[in-house]
Amino acid sequence: MKEQIKIGLAFVGLVVGAGFATGLEVIQYFMSFGLTGLWGIVLAGVIMAAAGAVILQLGCFFLAEEHHSVFRQIAHPVISRTLDIAVILTLFCIGFVMLAGAGSNLEQQFGLPTWIGSLIMVVLVATTGLLNVEKVSNIISGVTPLLILAVVTVFLYTLFNMPGDFGRLSELASAEASPVSPWWLSALNYVGLALILGVSMSLVIGGAHSSLRATMRGGLLGGTVYTILLAMLAFTMLANIEVVAGDDVPTLSLFESIHPVLALIMTFIIFLMIYNTAIGMFFALGKRVTASRPQRYVPVFFTLCAAGYGVSFVGFETLMTYVYPVLGYVGLAMVVLLVGWWVKERKKLSSEARRRERIRDLTEQREDPSQEFDEKHQAELEGALGESEADAARLEHVMTGELDLDRAISTQDPQTHDERSTT
Repeated sequence: MKEQIKIGLAFVGLVVGAGFATGLEVIQYFMSFGLTGLWGIVLAGVIMAAAGAVILQLGCFFLAEEHHSVFRQIAHPVISRTLDIAVILTLFCIGFVMLAGAGSNLEQQFGLPTWIGSLIMVVLVATTGLLNVEKVSNIISGVTPLLILAVVTVFLYTLFNMPGDFGRLSELASAEASPVSPWWLSALNYVGLALILGVSMSLVIGGAHSSLRATMRGGLLGGTVYTILLAMLAFTMLANIEVVAGDDVPTLSLFESIHPVLALIMTFIIFLMIYNTAIGMFFALGKRVTASRPQRYVPVFFTLCAAGYGVSFVGFETLMTYVYPVLGYVGLAMVVLLVGWWVKERKKLSSEARRRERIRDLTEQREDPSQEFDEKHQAELEGALGESEADAARLEHVMTGELDLDRAISTQDPQTHDERSTT
């Protein structure tokens, strides 16, 4: 269960990014259709949970270390290459949209010109890209729980200050521009956008686990949590549409209406969420583009950051209006391909799930001195590893690592830990 929760929260952390934090996506894709947009959230939530579970399980099935290896095995070379290029373009597009969002965020709160906020962000991103980005990303990812807390807080505040006429608020919300219509297509487009943004890392997360059932359930859990957060934020935006309508960063406007101090806190939360997303996009893009020539990473990374900064001058809302829908349709096609392959090969996946459970049992038996493990067991283990759809050596490595971690946690001696900590 702990493994499923860990996977689910990791998935939520991927899809709840800076765009979600600003609140603008929620208004454009859902609340611009008024109360009808709430049905779009239900549709988006169901697909998000199902597709997230499929993507994570496929990553686990192939023990993926990067997204292209999965695309190559489930699609024609031309299609897999097209998807790879689409993901690369997505990384760049979301990257420069984040730079523009940083400018809008600081402009709305402090009145700074947008180019200054964007410049601060690009300098932070360019500097971080030369450091150990994994450690920095781990620190910044701790902001996600703060964002969740912020959404829950403003939702509860709205419940205690309910508006009287939702019909009128629905009409006001319907006046907001939507990049895609009707409501059901907008919901599908939004899911496609969120998943193409998170597919690369989701496959890698799935590939770091050996249990197909755990990754599936973790994906369902993560999709459900995300849907609840999306519904809470959407309802909050609708109930407060008079306050947030027309703003680039609606969430910030809403917190400002509650208390200026909360708005200041939210400014930095959003800025850190934007930073987290931006460094993830540009770093992954730099590594992917220079995969065959890693020694050229630094100049290529700086060039990409500079290009992103230049494009960001188009403006945050304009970029979201025109760039996001295109990415959403590409992402939707990708989801159809991945889910379609999963449906077609579900029997193979079920067989592999049972096989890995047996491999895990045998591996655990082998690693436990108190249990009997003879030549017959070893032959069965080798046979199961050989029959596995995944690389046998990597599967054994991942599974052994999981068992070592479980054993370390279960056998930890609190008294010994206390003695060491006082030494």
